[in-house]
Amino acid sequence: MTAPVRILCSAQEAPRLAEPLRTLARDITLCHPGDSQAELADVAFVSRDITGRSTKFEIHPDTERFYSALRAARRLQWLHVHSIGLDRDIYQEVRARGARVTASHGASDAVVAQAAVAGLLALARHLPHLLRAQQRRQWAPLFDEWMPRDLDGQHAVIVGWGGIGQRIGQLLQALGLRISVARHSGQPAAPGIRTVPYSGLAELLPDAAWLVLACPLSDATRNLVDARTLAALPPHAQVVNVARGHVIDEAALIQALRAQALRGAFLDVFQHEPLPADSPLWDMENVIVSPHSAGFSDGNAERVRRIFLENLRRWLDGSL
Repeated sequence: MTAPVRILCSAQEAPRLAEPLRTLARDITLCHPGDSQAELADVAFVSRDITGRSTKFEIHPDTERFYSALRAARRLQWLHVHSIGLDRDIYQEVRARGARVTASHGASDAVVAQAAVAGLLALARHLPHLLRAQQRRQWAPLFDEWMPRDLDGQHAVIVGWGGIGQRIGQLLQALGLRISVARHSGQPAAPGIRTVPYSGLAELLPDAAWLVLACPLSDATRNLVDARTLAALPPHAQVVNVARGHVIDEAALIQALRAQALRGAFLDVFQHEPLPADSPLWDMENVIVSPHSAGFSDGNAERVRRIFLENLRRWLDGSL
């Protein structure tokens, strides 16, 4: 007879898990923070509804309640997380206790890539300028310094070549851009695509129109894009960041944008989140601020759920 399994999850997610869990033919109990069973949880599932209103720096009370339940669940063996990144302190705490921590690789790849390319296109077509003109009720055709440059043939440097980076590369190539890649291994991304390790990033930048960041945060990528790296870009270049805020030296980026050493930036992530109200980035006409939402979509939760359930089957049979 197999032992019962207790899964700590949100009250919102529980009804969506209940039906597929019945197909596993196991004694599985879903519990939530505050339940008498929560401290006995063997497995925990962090869905986006738990963390969506929080950041690493400012924790919503509902998120903190779930984190407290994780800390109290001393029998926890495995934690699954809706995101790709596992750099939140709570996940490291759980891992340090000996529990397995897994991410939802692939669930957000397409959506984040689309967000990155949407930001690139918005900058390329000067949508912030057009929106400001609309707010002034001003007819402002894109002449003179606002004339968009053809994307066809422009050079985009992609940093990171996981699922998201590869999707971005495919989309940009479909738009006619040529791409090069900086990645951890430095191994060729694909035939005909110049590829360097992170340490060689500056070599790719002198003729780049776009620097697109889609890498994980690690010792190798923290502040990878610093003042020297930004200085290697031509002044017409623009930056897209859907990676992590600490991949860029934010102060150096602000300085480069102010000095018009860069044309613009689409930023979904920041060194401190929420972005402080006094950050100069809010008021820069050549910057689009996105509140760490590149991975949000109405189909994401179901994709994450499928990954969790498949991993749960493997965990139950010992193959995870």
